[in-house]
Amino acid sequence: MRRSAPADPGELRGRAAEHAGQPVISTEAVYARAARVRRRRRATVVPAAFAVVVAGAVAVPGLAAQTKQGQNASVGAPAEPAGHSGRAKQLVKLLPKGVGSVEQVSLAMIIKHATAAQAKEHPMGPLDGQYSVRRDGGVGHLVIGTMDAKSVVEKLGGFDPAADICKPTNGEPRPADCVREELPDSRILTIWSDAMNYDGTPRWGSELVARLTLEGGGLLAVRDSTGFTGDRSQGPLLKSTPLTRAQLRALMLSPELLTR
Repeated sequence: MRRSAPADPGELRGRAAEHAGQPVISTEAVYARAARVRRRRRATVVPAAFAVVVAGAVAVPGLAAQTKQGQNASVGAPAEPAGHSGRAKQLVKLLPKGVGSVEQVSLAMIIKHATAAQAKEHPMGPLDGQYSVRRDGGVGHLVIGTMDAKSVVEKLGGFDPAADICKPTNGEPRPADCVREELPDSRILTIWSDAMNYDGTPRWGSELVARLTLEGGGLLAVRDSTGFTGDRSQGPLLKSTPLTRAQLRALMLSPELLTR
């Protein structure tokens, strides 16, 4: 079978933008779709290397063929991935007091009514996953994802994760409130805000997003979201992101996110 030519960074940005308003379902599925689907180019404030990790949504294999019972599943159905009940407890230890009630969830199970098998992921980092954050009557989300150097090369089409997205080239708009920080150990931490003004269902609230380059060419990414609205929402949007920018920075630099 003839292979398609590798996608360039502009195309990756376009793909990421088209899916940015949709839930994370499987990072592996997001990578696969980004590698094979060629879409029209579109400028975006969502940098490709991060968006591919945490902002895409593709059909879960087998989801369209699920039973009528699965399609009519209640919003209140179990939404926690099997075997990972301890991750939320570990994450809470890294978060500031007063952040809210934290629970690991599956956005695929909540939004798409996927079964546990359909929504199964293969996390690379010890705390990779999707978490709900409840406080003051609202529900936001934290989404954590890690890629090793091999995945960065294979899944991002040669896009350099160390590129300065705060000073974009080729006419792309600059991400809002973008700050790039070169750490003493040569890693690069970038944090920016996103109003999430994208078409799609559900509609996501504003968020902070962050990525950290890792030694050896890997990448850590976190999405700090006020939540989403729609008939499957678990509650109103938070009035502010689960973590402040300073708190998100502290989380990104926590070695517990990387050490198994």
